[in-house]
Amino acid sequence: MKNELSVNRLAWKLLEKLYEKSRYYGVTVEKTSSETTIVDAGIKARGGFQAGKIITEICMGGCGKAEITYCKYGELELPSIIVYTDHPVIATLGSQYAGWQIREGDYFAIGSGPARALALKPEEIYNKIEYRDDFDKAVIVLETDKHPSAKLLKRFAKECKVPPENLAVILTPTASVAGATQVSGRIVETGIHKLNMLGLDLKVILHAWGCAPILPIHPKFTHAMARTNDAILYGGVAYFVVECKDEEELRKIVNEAPSKASKAYGKPFIEIFEEANYNFYKIDPNLFAPAVLIVNNVKTGKVFKAGATNAEALAKSLAI
Repeated sequence: MKNELSVNRLAWKLLEKLYEKSRYYGVTVEKTSSETTIVDAGIKARGGFQAGKIITEICMGGCGKAEITYCKYGELELPSIIVYTDHPVIATLGSQYAGWQIREGDYFAIGSGPARALALKPEEIYNKIEYRDDFDKAVIVLETDKHPSAKLLKRFAKECKVPPENLAVILTPTASVAGATQVSGRIVETGIHKLNMLGLDLKVILHAWGCAPILPIHPKFTHAMARTNDAILYGGVAYFVVECKDEEELRKIVNEAPSKASKAYGKPFIEIFEEANYNFYKIDPNLFAPAVLIVNNVKTGKVFKAGATNAEALAKSLAI
C-alpha cells in the first residue's frame, strides 16, 4: 500500500518555506527542549491569510494548491479560498481530514495533516484508500488555542515513528484568520468525505476543486467554530471530475450529498450546536457537506449538480 507520493516529504518542503519566512507569514517558530518544531499561527502570533493559505497546502500533504480570492454571496462580499488537487483522495482523506482526536487530561485538539499518514489515524481510512506514507519526518496541524505538553509531543513522535527533532507541530486556533482560512480550505475534503459516506467508490475521483468563504472571526471559540462550519455548509462549492460506469448510482449519490439533504439544514450552526447540547455526535451527520456539489463524469461527459449556496443563512451566521 506504499505510494510514491509522500505527503510528509512534500509538506515538509512547505513547512521549511513557512518558518524560513516566518515574519512574512506572521507566525512564530520555536524549538522545544527535545528539538521539536512548534509553529504558532494564531495563538500569540498574528498569522493571517497567507499563513492560512500555506497551512492549507501543508494540510493537503503538498498534493494540492490554495489561493485566496473574493466571492459574492447574495449581498455579502467575502474573502474566499480556492483549493484544487489532482490527487484528491490522498490530499484529503490521506492527509487533510481532521481525523485525529487528541486528548490528554483537560487538553483537547483536532489533529490533521500528513502526520496522520504515518500514525494511521484512523487506520480504517488508510486501509480503505490503500495508502501509507513512509518518511522520517512528520507534520501535524492542530486546531487548538493551547500549546501541547512535552508529554504529548513525545507521544506524537512515537506514534508517527519519527525522532522528536523530526516532528513539526503547527498550531491554528479556530478564532484566528489563519485558522478560519485553513478550515474553509477543507471544502473539497468535506465533499469527498460525504461522497465516501454515501458509498461512492473513491477510486473514480480523478480531480477536485473547491471554493468556500472565509467568514469574519469571532473571539469566542464556539462562535468561531460555528462560523467555519457555516462557511462550508452554506457557502462552499465542490467540483469533482470522476470516471464512473454506474451513472444512475452517481446521480443518486450526488443528489444526496449537499448539506441541504440534512433535516438540520438552514439554521446557523451555533443554533444547531446548542440544540444538540454542544455534542457533535448528536448532530445529523448528513449536514456536514458542501452547499453545492458538481460532478463531471468524463466517461460520458455528463454533469450532475445538487444543492445551492444560502446567502441568507450566511448572513444569519454573521448576525449572531
